[in-house]
Amino acid sequence: MVRMPSHRPTNPQLEHGPIFSWYRDHNGLIFTSGHASVEVDSLNITLGDLASETTATLNNLKRTLERAGSQLDNVLKVTAYITDMNQFAVFNAVYARFFPGPRVPARTCVEVSRLPFNFKVEIEAVAHI
Repeated sequence: MVRMPSHRPTNPQLEHGPIFSWYRDHNGLIFTSGHASVEVDSLNITLGDLASETTATLNNLKRTLERAGSQLDNVLKVTAYITDMNQFAVFNAVYARFFPGPRVPARTCVEVSRLPFNFKVEIEAVAHI
């Protein structure tokens, strides 16, 4: 199993280097940091509409979970931060493609006024291995 580095990611494009790990595991659980429309290897940022950012975010989350030895089917809880709850239906449509059911994770969605780097969505998850 290939694990992502636990040291902080760096990218000279970011005005403030992030201080976090993509995930931490403990006793068979995986806790992810908030993911956004950031390529997890290079930290390249791609802003777009909510649908494209949600797709990129969930693809990044999927990749992190796989590197941690898990998968989207093992996600127990999701917390999503969205900058415009008026677009909740758009978010839900993309989300449903990644978590088609029948046992979807517990989820909380919170509208926030702003996210780092002007992302429209940020998602964190708790999964089991």
